[in-house]
Amino acid sequence: MSTRHAFASLALAAVAAASACGSHGAASSVAAAVTGPIAPVTSSSTATATALTITDPWVKTTKEGMTAAFGTLVNHSGTDIVVVSASTPFAPKAELHEVVNSGGKTVMQPKKGGFLVPAHGTHVLKPGGDHIMLMGVTKEVKPGAEIPFTLTLKDGSTFKFNAVGKPYAGAKENYQPGGSHG
Repeated sequence: MSTRHAFASLALAAVAAASACGSHGAASSVAAAVTGPIAPVTSSSTATATALTITDPWVKTTKEGMTAAFGTLVNHSGTDIVVVSASTPFAPKAELHEVVNSGGKTVMQPKKGGFLVPAHGTHVLKPGGDHIMLMGVTKEVKPGAEIPFTLTLKDGSTFKFNAVGKPYAGAKENYQPGGSHG
């Protein structure tokens, strides 16, 4: 018997053994794990959340107090997705914020209605614009640290991702209470 035939026989025997173990689902799962698409670095339990990804997520480094998270939310579905809240173990409070002009001053405020990520579109989170505000940061966000986040969507599903700590001084934001923050 040639090496190629021996290998083919061994492969067929392995498939038969897996099928004979009584769980068609297990054999299907193995096949899906081997041949299926690579999953994004996110996790969720629903199709809506699976349709959402984020590119280049990062958090401004800080020792304590306030900071913010940024990146680009990407909607791969044909339906609008609305992010209504955020959470992270690094802060007891996280809010979806926007930066607006109010009376000639640039101010941050909670974004009413959340972040709309249009069908087959994106929503950019950036310094000086929409962002995820972390208040009361309890652990130092160091450069390169991975900060876990959970976003809750309007349909009740969740989307999880990690953002990387990054030093940033570009927009001269001051994420401290009692100022214009912008």
